[in-house]
This record gives sequence, C-alpha cells and structure tokens, in this order.
Amino acid sequence: MNIIVDAFGGDNAPLEIIKGSIDAKNEYGVDITLVGNEEIIKNVAKENEINIEGVKIVHAESVISQNEAGTEVVKSKKDSSMAVGLKMLHDGEGDAFVSAGNSGAICVGATLIVKRIKGIKRPGFAPVIPTLEGNMMLIDCGANVECKPQMLLQFGVMGSIYMEKVMGIKNPRVGLANVGTEPHKGGELQLKTYELLEKSKLNFIGNIEGRDVPVGGCEVCVSDGFTGNLILKTFEGVAGALMSKIKGVFNKNLKTKLAAAMVYSDLKEMKKSIDYNEFGGAPIIGCAKPVFKAHGSANAKTFKNAIRLTKEYVENNVVEEISAALKEFNEGE
Repeated sequence: MNIIVDAFGGDNAPLEIIKGSIDAKNEYGVDITLVGNEEIIKNVAKENEINIEGVKIVHAESVISQNEAGTEVVKSKKDSSMAVGLKMLHDGEGDAFVSAGNSGAICVGATLIVKRIKGIKRPGFAPVIPTLEGNMMLIDCGANVECKPQMLLQFGVMGSIYMEKVMGIKNPRVGLANVGTEPHKGGELQLKTYELLEKSKLNFIGNIEGRDVPVGGCEVCVSDGFTGNLILKTFEGVAGALMSKIKGVFNKNLKTKLAAAMVYSDLKEMKKSIDYNEFGGAPIIGCAKPVFKAHGSANAKTFKNAIRLTKEYVENNVVEEISAALKEFNEGE
C-alpha cells in the first residue's frame, strides 16, 4: 500500500510530517511517497538524522499556506505539494493521500481533483472523537458550511458505513445535531433533515444536543459544517482545559503530588482516551479515493496515527462500501 503524503502541509511541516511518515512506514509496513521540495526534504532528514531510504520523493515547487483561499489549489497553486499529491492519487499513483495543510484547500482539491463517489452531492469532513461510551463521528465538520437536507442525509449514510466497517460498530446510532431533542426544534435545514432521516433505513434516534456529544449520545452525529466545526473545536478545547485543571490540582502540594503518584497510570490512560492525537485526523468521506485530513498542528505522533487510520480506511474498502451502499440505499428509497 502506497500512501501519498503532503510533506509541507501543517504548522510543523516538514520535520514532524517526515518523522511521522517514517514512523508509520516502519510500524505499519506501508510505502510512503513524500511530495514537496525535494532539496528541503532531504536536508531536513539529514539534519535530524532521519533515515528516508526507501521513501519516494516527488518534487513540488510551492506550498498552500493556511491563510490562502481553498480554491487556489486548482488555480494559482497547481504546482503545490497538496495539488500534486492529489493529482497523483487521481492518476492511480498511490492508494491514499494525507495532508495536515489548509482545510479548505484539501476539501476543494479532494472534490475537484480526486472527484466524488457517483451520487454523492458533497464530501464531508468526518473526524471521530472519544466519548464516555466509545467513539462518535461528527460529519460534517467544516467542509460544507452551507448544506441542504439531502447532503445531511448522505452524511448519515456515509458515517454509518465508516463506523461499522472501520470502527467495528454494528448498526450505529445516527443523531442530528440540534438545539433541542424535540422533533419540531431547529431551523428549516434541521426540520427537513429530520424528516429525511426518520424515513430512511438508518438507525436514526432523533435530535441530539451539544451536551449529548461527550457522553456518547450516538455513534454518528450529523450536522452542517459550521455547527460540526464548532462542536469539534469546543470539545477539543474543553478536554485540554480539563486536563490542565487536573494537572494543577495534583501539583498543588506534597500531599496532592503523592496522590498523583498513586493514580498516575489511571491519569495517563484518561489523558490518552481524550487526546485527539490518538486519532490523528479524519477522512474526507465521499471522495472517489481515500483522502485524509490530519490536524493542522500535527506532530510526528499525530501524523503517524493519521496514516494508521488511512491504512485502515483503504484496507476496509470504505470507498467501495459507500458506493455500493449508496446505490442500494437510493434503490430502497
């Protein structure tokens, strides 16, 4: 399996991206193709004593910065590491593509360069987050700020397939992010989406509120990109603040430090369970080929885990499963 990596995407590129890619190559047995300025990649690897032997490097002249418009990936930045990597995926020169770069650009590039699965209106950015009951997918989380009801219905279908095939959850519960649990709550988008989800063959459990997310109110939380992104960023912020508070309590004095030593392994396990670095990133679900968006602030560990998820996505034939399920779903509807 060959994973194409945007070596210059993300806040910590290229060093952390290269390190994470090599770690993934060694641990998961995947082939890696690094896309970006070849001279810089080789120099960074040499300076940091990283062995890149056996790693293919494809040169790309430019980089899409985080503050550039996403559409530049198909306009002025066709020679960027992201655009070149996505074009390689489209042309069959790899099995999947991973980038920690500009979110808007990767969504535009995935849609216009890699293309969509036939019948999918819009791909969705779909991270999986830990909850008290297991894991939950949030879809969409920023790829589509403005959505239509049919798009959200497809998000529910694609999310259900991913959670079942990759995460191993049979018949995952699907909830609609809303301001209340009652069927009549929300705006026009939520009301019409509720009707579609209720009539579908999905395991739809109704509306879920923001407070239902961390406790695991469902396995697939469907929303428009604006709402989903707010939920995700709030979740990450609260998790980080909570761990900081707990650390402060245990470092208060000698007594609390002794108590911390007694429960250290439990605290470490707790931190791991709410650490987004353990997931690394999320798929752009609905693309004709596997495209993954890693966290923009990804370090080597985060990026390695993003590649692990990408590998599982490919191995479980998620693209083919979505395509087949969507055809069956549409025929049933």
